[in-house]
Amino acid sequence: MNLSLVIMAAGLGSRFGGTKQLVDVGPNGEAFLDFAIADGRAAGCTRIVLIIRTDIEDDVRAHLERQYGSADDFVLVRQDDLGPARDKPWGTAHAVLSTVDVVDGPFIVVNADDYYGPTSFQLAADALAAGDESTAALVAFQLAKTLPAEGGVSRGVCSVEDGMLLSITETHGIARSESGQIVAEDPPGELDDNTLVSMNMFGFQHTLFAHLQSQWDEFYAAHADEPKTEYLLPDVVDRLRSENEMQVVVPESTEEWIGVTNPHDLEVARGRLAHR
Repeated sequence: MNLSLVIMAAGLGSRFGGTKQLVDVGPNGEAFLDFAIADGRAAGCTRIVLIIRTDIEDDVRAHLERQYGSADDFVLVRQDDLGPARDKPWGTAHAVLSTVDVVDGPFIVVNADDYYGPTSFQLAADALAAGDESTAALVAFQLAKTLPAEGGVSRGVCSVEDGMLLSITETHGIARSESGQIVAEDPPGELDDNTLVSMNMFGFQHTLFAHLQSQWDEFYAAHADEPKTEYLLPDVVDRLRSENEMQVVVPESTEEWIGVTNPHDLEVARGRLAHR
């Protein structure tokens, strides 16, 4: 299986206040994406594709040269080359679509500013190897293991039956209350610690690209003049599942996700990755 790893690194990092996909979090100057590269390669990924923006390309190349001696072993794709031009990137599904000319087989997709853990990558690779052309994988995490120490977050809450995805509900304002209960603002409600959530870690077959293009054409026709509306990967997955175009297996990772949403999360992340 010619497996690729696609790392989405074109985000603006608005809440963080900078290019958090390149901030050093590891003991040897590693960014989150470096842990993804190591874990992806260990799981069998032979091609590493980084989706970037034109304005950060030089910084990304400089980081790769510091960490690996050269950027030549990596494929860099500028999301804004797919266009059309807009201040805010068009979203995660648009980002993946921008790699259509460089990904030639099954692939794993992750965010550049999250730590997923090595077993999570192996779960995605195994699910793709065991499936057929209509199989995708969503590696899910226990909600309690994805919450920051402070503040609320958004998560894709998954409904799963017999290891298969039934739905993803984008849920906002998730935080732990003073009583210890996890609560959400939109849609409002209480959530269990073991609730499975998506952290944008997927495994796909190459057949996804035709669906991405078709849905992008529809999305752009409807939202071309909206400066912030995004074409999102979970929405594409949920639609394909509901239309019986795709079956989505949901392997559950036991890893503890690590990420930075706000600047005060950074030192916590560095402490947890100090011995990785």
